[in-house]
Amino acid sequence: MLMRISSAWARIEIALAACLAVSVTLLILLNVVTRSLGSALYWVDELAIYAMAWMTFLGASAAIHFGHSVAITVLTDALPAGARRVVAILVDVIVLVFALFMLWFCWRWFGLYMLGQQGFDVLAFQAKTFNFIYAEPTTTLGIGKVWVWSVMWLFAFGATLHGLANLFSRPGAVTEPAQ
Repeated sequence: MLMRISSAWARIEIALAACLAVSVTLLILLNVVTRSLGSALYWVDELAIYAMAWMTFLGASAAIHFGHSVAITVLTDALPAGARRVVAILVDVIVLVFALFMLWFCWRWFGLYMLGQQGFDVLAFQAKTFNFIYAEPTTTLGIGKVWVWSVMWLFAFGATLHGLANLFSRPGAVTEPAQ
């Protein structure tokens, strides 16, 4: 069940990342055309950078599910099968711990609990915490950077989901609880 949810989430991440890759290409092409015509659109560069950042985080999360992350296997290739399984489980645990830390960092950074305590009043939240995450605008687009940074939540959630699914689905690892 968990692996099916992880698989569906990864397919969504890949589809979104693919759309963002196309948008980066089109934005850069638009930038080239408008600059050559002498009337550059100054916000296009910033939007292309944000689209690429979102694409990268979504793709990195999906890579955890599909096992396409960069790996150096010189040591593990030399190990016997049993030791390779142990190392693979250890890697899954490390990925899961990293993802859980990312969720915790997002919780602390975005300060959702404190924002709720302030009645979702951004000014009161800023005065209480000195956290200006909800007030900082992007340079040229004029939207809140919080919308750009929200990809961190998606990455942390996806990495946690994929890390759990990989750990529970690996032969010899923890078995998924019965439902």
